Amino acid sequence: MTTPTGRLDAVSPATHPGRDAAGFRAIRSAAKNVETAEAELRQAVHTAREAGDSWAVIGTALGISRQAAQQRFS
Repeated sequence: MTTPTGRLDAVSPATHPGRDAAGFRAIRSAAKNVETAEAELRQAVHTAREAGDSWAVIGTALGISRQAAQQRFS
């Protein structure tokens, strides 16, 4: 079965001038970048904790409280 993403990726502005999916593709790309960044952040926090960094240090690096950092990543 073709996914909605696959169908819109196949739309060509030349054949369907009213159906340019560039905005949709840009949103999907940005969402993927967010997912990748979140995974990198989780790994960085995990590595920092293993190295002995406190939740206060991690929270400061993220611009959030110690408690917020601990709740989000523990």
